[in-house]
Amino acid sequence: MSNQDSHKGLDRRSFIKIGGMSTLALTLGSTGIPVDLFSSTAHAEKNDDVKLQFNPDGKFKIVQFNDTQDDERIDRRTVELMEKVLDAEKPDFVVLNGDNISGGCDTPMEMRQAINNVAQPMEQRGIKWAVTFGNHDEDSTPNSGLDEEDMLRIYMSYKYNENRPGVKGITGTGNMNLLIKDSKGKKAAFNLWLLDSGRYAPQTIAGQDFKGYPTWDWLRFNQVSWYYETSKKLEKQWGYKVPSLVFIHIPLWEHRFMWYASVDQRTDANHAIAVKKHNIVGERNEEECMGPVNSGLFSAMLERGDVKGVFCGHDHINTYMGNYYGILLGYAGNTGFGTYGLPGAERNRLRGARVFNLDENQDGVLTETHMVFAKDYGIDLTANDQSMDPLPIEENKKKER
Repeated sequence: MSNQDSHKGLDRRSFIKIGGMSTLALTLGSTGIPVDLFSSTAHAEKNDDVKLQFNPDGKFKIVQFNDTQDDERIDRRTVELMEKVLDAEKPDFVVLNGDNISGGCDTPMEMRQAINNVAQPMEQRGIKWAVTFGNHDEDSTPNSGLDEEDMLRIYMSYKYNENRPGVKGITGTGNMNLLIKDSKGKKAAFNLWLLDSGRYAPQTIAGQDFKGYPTWDWLRFNQVSWYYETSKKLEKQWGYKVPSLVFIHIPLWEHRFMWYASVDQRTDANHAIAVKKHNIVGERNEEECMGPVNSGLFSAMLERGDVKGVFCGHDHINTYMGNYYGILLGYAGNTGFGTYGLPGAERNRLRGARVFNLDENQDGVLTETHMVFAKDYGIDLTANDQSMDPLPIEENKKKER
């Protein structure tokens, strides 16, 4: 999230959808989106019908794509990168971790096409996947009329998508957890937390604005509480704490604390200490762009002791990762060639994805994570625009569950 990015779009909590719902439903019906798209609110508590399972060898691989962030005329290299990573890594699951689309979609059809562009690499390969939402996903909402709940229904219509309606009564869209069973399909071997870290801070709280403070959003207490209580329920259900990963779009304040091994001091000397203390690897080319409030999620995770790592995006040219008091904090860089990158000719050098390797037979299950980059696959890194026509929208028959 470059500091050059403007505060685009409307706050998700104050946005009033443009146009009549009946007109939108009719329009979407003609594009292949289910006509009952708007018939009910996307809310549910359970996702027990999701069937993710470790392979017979006890292994499971996850790929994280972040900030594909484009409209219906996506940069062709974004899709190429996704395809080449999937073909090389052959993951069992993929997370599109926020800012999946951006502004520029002026109609429901264009929004559908933008979503389809980033869904097809997994759909064509039969790879299960899910999304979280970021601060830019509703940039097209004022023109297209589709908000995050509408987008979630579109994502959920895809055959291999594993999203579920968001947990009822908490802030955000699509908050959920996904259990991964062991290779025998009997126990919970791992868990994924997919949380909506929001868009932008409210204009004011208690009559005070946020001038001088970061103006991005933060996880609300009810989301943190839901994680905490659900974590306890899982422990009670299975008889042990289920190791897990958290995927959020906007980083935590602890990401910045870790980089400097300090809250207040931010010098090269501080960072040198942090590298040794927290085993930091990767690059930091821009300041972390958090919200003005520390959500308390890290404290809750320390208390529970089940989360092995928290991985975000948002800040496109950060790829670092470290071990912060037993919990990995890291970035997945940026997948989308249509967004900002490094300055000048190096603009696309850090386009990439993050890979996670899990092994049910190892302590903590998460054995390793690393970045892969477009340059590793011979993809053109020229600092220009290479937009393409939208990918064809194919008929998606949701698999039986």
